[in-house]
Amino acid sequence: LISIPITMIRFSCKAAALFRSFCTPKTVQRCLHSTPVVRNVTGGFMGTVGNTPLIRLDTISRETGCEILVKAEFLNPGGSVKDRAALYLIKDAQEQGRMRPGGTVVEGTAGNTGIGLAHICNALGYQCVIYMPNTQSQEKIDTLRILGADIRPVPAVPYEDPDNYNHQAKRCAEGLDNAVWTDQFDNTANRKAHFETTGPEIWKQTGGSVDAVVFGTGTGGTLAGVGSYLKSLKKETRVVLADPPGSVLYSWFKTGELGNRKGTSITEGIGQGRVTANLQGTQLDDAVFVSDEESVEMTFRLLHEEGFCVGASSGLNVAAAVQLSKMMTPGSVIVTCLCDTGQRYAARLFNKKALADRGSGCVCVFV
Repeated sequence: LISIPITMIRFSCKAAALFRSFCTPKTVQRCLHSTPVVRNVTGGFMGTVGNTPLIRLDTISRETGCEILVKAEFLNPGGSVKDRAALYLIKDAQEQGRMRPGGTVVEGTAGNTGIGLAHICNALGYQCVIYMPNTQSQEKIDTLRILGADIRPVPAVPYEDPDNYNHQAKRCAEGLDNAVWTDQFDNTANRKAHFETTGPEIWKQTGGSVDAVVFGTGTGGTLAGVGSYLKSLKKETRVVLADPPGSVLYSWFKTGELGNRKGTSITEGIGQGRVTANLQGTQLDDAVFVSDEESVEMTFRLLHEEGFCVGASSGLNVAAAVQLSKMMTPGSVIVTCLCDTGQRYAARLFNKKALADRGSGCVCVFV
């Protein structure tokens, strides 16, 4: 027989009695229905915006002798870098008390900001009205319709024209009850989004070793926010604007004059005919011009050499980074972003006939 000390028997009896007193039917019921402690879980759609990976482009880095790094902004939940601005634009309206439950968000957009806004409006119970130039891709229009936005395509006219899509969006919001025009171009909540999220992410992901950033600009929010944040920590970080055909910002930086806006570009959502409030006051170190041929060629290189199917604005960003690498010392760390996915431009960009119809050299890079 096994000898068990009497003290252990007494302890076991007391423990059993304590267990029985704790596990009453009411206690068990509370345990079964209590909220479990869960960690590392994201809160809804808004919680998934940002914190995108920073990716080294291996082939292009080897070719240039610099570290060419890209923020994978197409991995945001709405599919583009514009989700960041959309979130901050709505937060800004809420914090200022301009939005009440069930209200309407109105914006003028080339598409991606509208897509981000439409997602967030669905999540928060708002209505969404989008004015956009009728020159934008059908895929973006279709996406907005799927998201339930009220889409109002209008003729593409200069900003000075009262029928410019931004002015129409503003008038629409003014005529509705409980509506706000988020004004992505001149509402500096856009720039704030990148100062508070994208910039800090880049700094952390590079360990503070970033030497230059370069972005195409439409609203100016990404370039201004990221550039301002990085310069606040490391003044020698170079902040460079990349500009497509049909925009005046390259000329503005080089000559101090805006000049006349001429021509168009295959890129969408970037290029500008004026200096927006988001861009004003940004300390820029340089500007580079990127032709459509360069943008399209790089877009296809990103697909066939790096594996990323992205839009032409991403091609422009990386082509600009390559240009910038020739002005930097070997080993410099240059950061830009892949703005959105190529699927939003399938009929226009990844289509040999559509490229040929543009009457440019773009088709020569189609593989």
